[in-house]
Amino acid sequence: MDIVLASGSPRRKELLGTLGLEFSVVPAKGEEIAPEGAGPAETVMVLSRAKAAEVAKSYPESLVIAADTVVWAEDRILGKPKSEAEAKAMLHMLSDNTHEVYTGVTLMLGDKEVVGAECTKVFFRRLTDAEIDRYVATGEPMDKAGAYGIQGRAALMVKRLEGDYFNVMGLPLCRLGQMLEEIGVHLF
Repeated sequence: MDIVLASGSPRRKELLGTLGLEFSVVPAKGEEIAPEGAGPAETVMVLSRAKAAEVAKSYPESLVIAADTVVWAEDRILGKPKSEAEAKAMLHMLSDNTHEVYTGVTLMLGDKEVVGAECTKVFFRRLTDAEIDRYVATGEPMDKAGAYGIQGRAALMVKRLEGDYFNVMGLPLCRLGQMLEEIGVHLF
């Protein structure tokens, strides 16, 4: 069976590769439009489903895997920062605080479809202004939801997690494995 990852994320590619699957990468190109008034779990499921559906049109015989990740803090979604100032503001919000990371995952194979979401609680330590400035200067936070990547230097900011570490990276592997079983792909 051909497998297509509908994401250009290097982290998702790396994580999916750890499962020993052979797959091709075909990023979805559509605009990500979150449903108005939706909470974080519904938002990531809708967005991951839209990505999967877009790519599945061109690969109807393949298993398409799509994901979308958001950071939920202070009752709002933090996407990717559009500027260094926005990245700094996000990190100030997360400093010495708890937030949640949601990833929606959609699998499509022919007429089969499985959609789910995973949530991980992340606890940040207190960050100084200087630490935030230096971190933003690395450029690392600029292409990541919530302005940080736990697999990089931001690992130094996280006190602890409740939930799936891989979810914070953008692909909850345990949930994905269960979803693959549901659709008939057995990894063990």
